[in-house]
Parts: sequence; C-alpha cells; structure tokens
Amino acid sequence: MSNDPLLQPYKLKHLTLRNRIIVTSHEPAYPDDGMPKERYRAYTVERAKGGVAMTMTAGSAAVSKDSPPVFNNLLAYKDEIVPWLREMTDAVHEQGAAIMIQLTHLGRRTRWDKGDWLPVVAPSHHREASHRAFPKKLEDWDIQRIIKDFADAAERMKAGGMDGVELEAYGHLIDQFTSPLTNELDGPYGGSLDNRMRFCFDVFRAMRERVGEDFILGVRYTADECLPGGTGKAEGIEISRRLRDSGLIDYLNVIRGHIDTDAGLTDVIPIQGMASAPHLDFAGDVRAATKFPTFHAAKIQDVATARHAIATGKVDMIGMTRAHMTDPHILRKIIEKREDDIRPCVGANYCLDRIYQGGMAFCIHNAATGREETMPHSIPKADLRRKIVIVGAGPAGLEAARVAAERGHEVVVFEAANNPGGQIRLTAQNERRREMIGIIDWRMSQCQKLGVTFHFNSWAEADMIAAEKPDVVIIATGGLPHTEVLSRGNDLVVSSWDIISGDVKPGTNVLVFDDAGDHAGLQAAETLAKAGAKVEIMTPDRSFAPEVMAMNLVPYMRSLQKLDVTFTVTYRLDAAEKSGNQIIAHVGSDYGGVARQQVVDQIVVNHGTIPLDDLYFELKPGSRNLGEVSYDELLTGAPQTVDRNPAGTYQLFRIGDAVAARNTHAAIYDALRLAKDL
Repeated sequence: MSNDPLLQPYKLKHLTLRNRIIVTSHEPAYPDDGMPKERYRAYTVERAKGGVAMTMTAGSAAVSKDSPPVFNNLLAYKDEIVPWLREMTDAVHEQGAAIMIQLTHLGRRTRWDKGDWLPVVAPSHHREASHRAFPKKLEDWDIQRIIKDFADAAERMKAGGMDGVELEAYGHLIDQFTSPLTNELDGPYGGSLDNRMRFCFDVFRAMRERVGEDFILGVRYTADECLPGGTGKAEGIEISRRLRDSGLIDYLNVIRGHIDTDAGLTDVIPIQGMASAPHLDFAGDVRAATKFPTFHAAKIQDVATARHAIATGKVDMIGMTRAHMTDPHILRKIIEKREDDIRPCVGANYCLDRIYQGGMAFCIHNAATGREETMPHSIPKADLRRKIVIVGAGPAGLEAARVAAERGHEVVVFEAANNPGGQIRLTAQNERRREMIGIIDWRMSQCQKLGVTFHFNSWAEADMIAAEKPDVVIIATGGLPHTEVLSRGNDLVVSSWDIISGDVKPGTNVLVFDDAGDHAGLQAAETLAKAGAKVEIMTPDRSFAPEVMAMNLVPYMRSLQKLDVTFTVTYRLDAAEKSGNQIIAHVGSDYGGVARQQVVDQIVVNHGTIPLDDLYFELKPGSRNLGEVSYDELLTGAPQTVDRNPAGTYQLFRIGDAVAARNTHAAIYDALRLAKDL
C-alpha cells in the first residue's frame, strides 16, 4: 500500500472508491442528439483507464423538456438514453472506476427559444443576466411535474448502470428556490428557509423512493453566493447541515459563488492568472461544520494542491476536472512515480469558453481530448526509425518534435530565437497569462527526455536542412504580424507584438485597431494603458475580442475598465496620415455612411499574422510530395503516401501559423495528427 494520501481508497456508503481523485460533472458538449454515443463514451472511458476513482458525466443532463440545454447536453428525459448509458457505464466499470451523472433542471438558466420553445420557469420573474430569458413564475402544477421528472430521470440513470446521481443545484432551479434573491413564491415553497429548501428535499425524496438505498445521491451546491441579499456563509452552513440531516443524500459537493454573470462564473471556476484552489478552505469549513462526506473542485490543477486537500482533511474527495481534460492519465503517472510527466493544465479555459460559444470542449494543448477515437493520448512506436527535421520551436514545432520522438524517430529542431516558445513566449510576458509557458516547458522537458536535438539561434537555410539528410522536414516557422491593412499610411502603424514585446515605446494617446479579435489586441491595450496611455480599442465587429471568449474576457475587463480604456465597436480604421508629431486616423464603417477623423499619437494594428513560409517554398521542389498533404490520409489516420516527385529526397510539410493564422490548439492539432503517423 502506498502512503500517498491521494492513493488511499475511500468508502462512500456501499461504494469503495480506489483513490481520492475524481472528475467532477462537466459537459464537454460531445453528445449526439442528446445521447452519450461513441465520442462521449471514448472520452469518459479514457479518464477511467487513466486511473481516476470516479468520473461524473454531464454538467448537467436535462430532466425536463422545459429545461432545454443552451449547448449540447445530455437529455435525461428520454428513455432512449438508457442503452447508451449502459454501454458507457459498463466500459468505465471494466476499467475499475465508478461513474455518476449530474441531473438538473436549469430553471431560468436557459432560453425559451431553445428545444421545444417552452417558457422558461423559475420561482420569480427575474431573468438571469447570462441567458437573458424572462421566466414564467412557477405554478403548483409546474413544481409537481418537475419533481416527477427528476424521479423519472434518476430511475433511467440507475437502469443505465450509473453508481449514483448528483443534483446540480447552484445557479440552477434548485438554487433558484433556495436563494432569497431568486425565490418570490408564496406558500409552501417560498419565504422561510424551511420553505425555500422544500423543493430540494421533495426532489431528493422522490428520487430516493425510485432508486432505493443502494444508489448514491449527492448535491453540488453553493454554500455562499457571495452576493448581497443572497445565501451567505452562515445560512450556507445551515443549509449544509440540513442537507446532511435529511437522511436523503450521501455527500456534499461544495462550491462558493454565483454563476448568473460571466464574472461570477469565472470566480467560481477560476482561469489562469487567478488564485489556485480559491474555495478549498471554504469547502474545508463546510466539512468541519458538518462532518459529512465532502467533495470539491475549483482550479485544483496540480497534484501538490490535490494532495494537500486530502492530507489536511479539507475534503474527502478532490476534483481535478480540467486537469484531466489536459492529461487523463494523472493517476497512472502518480502511481508510476512519474509526476514530472503529467501534462499541466495551464488554465487557458479554452475548453469551457468553447462550449459557452456552442462548440465542443477541447484542451488548448492536448488535441487528443475529445478525439479519443482518432487521436492517441499515448504515442505508439513506429516500425521504422527515420530522421525528422523540424524548423521552429513554437507550440506546433515542439508538439511535432515530441510526437515524432515518441514514435522512436531521430529528431532535430532548428529555432531562430535563443529560446523556444514562439508566440506563447510573447503571450506569457503578461503576468496574468504566464501559466501559458507551461505548454512550452512541458514539451521541452519531454523532448529532452526523448533525446531530441535542438539548435537555437539558428536561422535554418535550405543547405543546412539538406546536410541533415532528412526523411521528413516539417516547417513550423509561424508567422509575422500583418499590419498592411489600411488604404494608406501603413508605415505609420505598429503591431500589437511591438507593444507587447516592448520593442516599441507606448504612445500617450493610442488607437488600437483590432479586427483579429484575439488575445494580442487586448494584451497590447492593457500594456499601453498600464504605461499611462489613453487607449481606445476599435473594431469593425459588432463585439470586441470575439476570439477571447467569455470567461477569458473577464480578467481583461476588470483590468481595462479600471484603466479607463474606451471600447468602440462597428467602426473601421480606413487610413492614417501624418500631421506634425500626430497621426490623423480616418475612420469609416462597414455599415456605410461614416467618414470621420480623430487625432492620436500612435496607432496599433492587430490583424493576425502572415505565414513565414520562404523556407518552405525553397524546399518544396526537392521534396517527394512537393508539400502536398493527402487530407483523406490525414483524416483517417493513415501515413502520408503522396509521391509527386521521384527525384525528391524527403517529405515536406508545414503546420501551425506557417500555413495560416489560427490559434495554439490548431497548431498543436496540426502537429499531432501529422506526426503520430510518421
């Protein structure tokens, strides 16, 4: 037996969990027609295979038709979900892990124009800021109908082989009953705390009657809304005690905060630059007050923090959910004493931000997550060792180097700079985003263990590449800022990179023209404003920074609003002209009818990058494939066999921003799906 606190088993009622780490409920938005089909199952089973004690699916599955998912969630109100659940739960159990599912009625936290266009319901008419729907105030028949829907769904979950069900309370309908801010009902379900908690207990009672005692029931809830007039800590502790004393549930899963705004959600689920484990001590207070099985998860992204949570008795089970999206094999690596090999969660929150924009959850630097059917988390060895030369040590180049080396190939990397990282090294200069460098540090560590040869401060030329006698050449040289976007006056502007890197001194009255809408525009604006400049961010789009997405936008706004930055949407910078030591900015609009001028002393353009591809085109004639990629082979996971030039001596590929301006995830995915078949 190990003495590691994380590796100790835990008895939860009749269920023995093999260690102390869980994946808490979350919705990666992988369902197919509301069902957990092949992609969903493969993703879930991979975490069980990696050694986690228990995985919880769905964040959360809908129990009623008037709780339509706002993104792609499971539909627990459909009988057809049962066989799909059974396939998944059987596969998870075969790997030695337990599996639960989270159920909910969203209440006002959805929209009336989703699903079947039924009215949104809540215990008041107050809308939620995030989802904007004005709810119908619940009637008695609504309440009884929804209680039955919860019981029906729980029965389906048990039939599907689940070990238990967790109710999602915080921010959802159950919490809307409990919180004095959102419950304006009269009679048995409104007013006193007894009445406000009645709905929760009625739901649990109905579920318990259906599923019996040999089934785990738990609740994920807020014990402090951190809102004036809402549930405070003292009442939250009392709620916790009442949940324990009800005799209806088996554990508490504690969070702190509210999720009715982007800012509130981000405080509950912190991203990079925010404190690690900010609510762990609070969860420990609940456990101390209740002496009842307590779970918790909120930015527990590293093993040391998780180990501390268990060793100090803060909680009984600790959730590392986003961390397991980054590396599903954390437990296996702990057991094998390979913690240094764990791929770090860098808190970029690309996963969650994507689902809130209607996409699937993907990890910013593990492109196999959510693609387990086609992309490997563990790279198999190749049958034949080959010589791979890679130009560029940014995220694309380093991922290609890592994967090729895992395949057993001899790998040589040329990098013009004196350090690896490319654009990520620039990004990480922002104190709030410094965790991003973990994407690079982990890959460098893995490459060094695998014997990859690096040549830094080396501007690769064609003859240098030829001297290596490569079998494969991969160009991952990235791109350079594209600022030639004006009808005239392009020589008067600087790039967002110039400002972030410090190569250009900030002006005092600055216009940032951002039509790329990514982090670089906001990061440059923040650098300028912190230097004392008056800053305006202008975009032709109807919203600014759409590529940054909701939760990542929160810390930027908290900083930029304090610095009094101005945001201007739907206007386009057309031209610039010199006027003494000032610049006249000519501003128009894609909507027409606008032609105005404003005077500034600096214009910063953020318009993505242009591929740095000269070397690629120089090498192209000497390659066997003439740079061509077979998309059919790429997408089916077959090795590249294009052979257009019998005189060629190597295969040639380019990846990442050397192809076109995209993002870090795209660059890493390019590298993985190409290099895994070399």
